[in-house]
Amino acid sequence: MTTYDPTGDKPGRADNSDSVRQFTVGRDDEGVRLDRWFKRHLPNVGFAMVSRWARTGQLRVDGKRADVDTRLAAGQVLRVPPGGEAKPGLGGDQPRRELTEAEIELADSMVLTQDRAAIVLNKPPGLATQGGSGMKEHVDGLLDAYVEKGPRPRLVHRLDKDTSGVLLIARTPGSAAFFSKRFSGRTAKKIYWALVVGVPDIHEGLIELPLAKQPGTGGEKMHVDEKEGQTARTRYRVIDRAGNRAAWVELHPLTGRTHQLRVHMAAIGHPIVGDGKYGGQEAFLTGSISRKMHLHARRLIIEHPDGVPLDVTAPLPEHFANSLDQLGFVESEGEMIDDTPVDFSKEERKKAAKQHAKEYRKERRGERRKRTDSPTGQVRSGKPTAKAGSKATGKLGGKPLSKSAGKSAGKSVGKAPGKPGSKPAGKSFGKPAGKPARAGASPARKPAGAPRGAPRGAPRGRS
Repeated sequence: MTTYDPTGDKPGRADNSDSVRQFTVGRDDEGVRLDRWFKRHLPNVGFAMVSRWARTGQLRVDGKRADVDTRLAAGQVLRVPPGGEAKPGLGGDQPRRELTEAEIELADSMVLTQDRAAIVLNKPPGLATQGGSGMKEHVDGLLDAYVEKGPRPRLVHRLDKDTSGVLLIARTPGSAAFFSKRFSGRTAKKIYWALVVGVPDIHEGLIELPLAKQPGTGGEKMHVDEKEGQTARTRYRVIDRAGNRAAWVELHPLTGRTHQLRVHMAAIGHPIVGDGKYGGQEAFLTGSISRKMHLHARRLIIEHPDGVPLDVTAPLPEHFANSLDQLGFVESEGEMIDDTPVDFSKEERKKAAKQHAKEYRKERRGERRKRTDSPTGQVRSGKPTAKAGSKATGKLGGKPLSKSAGKSAGKSVGKAPGKPGSKPAGKSFGKPAGKPARAGASPARKPAGAPRGAPRGAPRGRS
């Protein structure tokens, strides 16, 4: 039997798969299902093998039989039987790429801070976060430089190739899952600095413009799409201005859409300096201002597995700092940002989780089929129509119905036309309850929208 009892931060690894192995569950794996633990730490052991071991009682947690859905706790000892490892060339571990001295030096120069759960980098402009078609140099390819013992570090969020600044790397699978939830749940606070062409008329505001992939670009370019776009919100503030030529702005993305900051600033007529993709030739300032993109992830505040929030600020790249100086801006003036601490309360987490789930469902919906939601042929997209005999929703064509209209609507929907005693569905909508008013008498019913008990002379209906 081979026993491994490390510090508790990382699981042990067996050198010999022909003997029984024991692993101590680390803190990062607190609450993880047993099958997920294997996927994280012994990926060459397939799910079918794990299921068979559990079914035959060969998997043990603290000496007791365990199933694939057993939740693990830090400090427990997991007994793993021999075998199950993939043979070389059949899905086994791939050898790590040997990095050059220059690559190792670049990787080391980017580190701002690191601990057992995270490595925070200051990504330079021009270096991609991940590889792609013809992309050989990228941050993901340099992560082997940070491997000490245990699993390879992994990305949990991304920056555009030409955007510089704070980039968080997770050291372990457990911390990767932890940080990913904070990014997707919108509890991570990201502050960007940018130079934009011209000066926004409103010096502090919120941009709410839905974004979608622009057709014909292969998904490489985004655009504002009011109909099919996904919700995108950006808070901005002008820090300083250089006449009417340029402005230095602070950007706070409240959602995480592709190229969100770049598209939003271009959409309001103030593209980011150097962003020719969305601003065209107008995005470049004359004179000695660099033609590189001036967008920098300045600061990141995010909850940490240890309980104390991680707060990191990244220094500006050389071209950005030079442009600030040439335009007469003082860098220290930009530090007067909103330092309100991030609220990691239970209510905030619950609210963020609900919002994330709502947006996730919308993303997965894809191309929504149009359906008719009434006998009149009115077409709606996305939400299903009310079933026959169900309660009325209180809305018709986007306008609220009166109480009596809602009742009659609920009664009339679903009646089969042509049956004795049935009435056309359309006639019952909007009819007041009770007996009809006498001819010539003034209507006693208040117009829709007027509050109950409103004093005489108060405005009603349209304003």
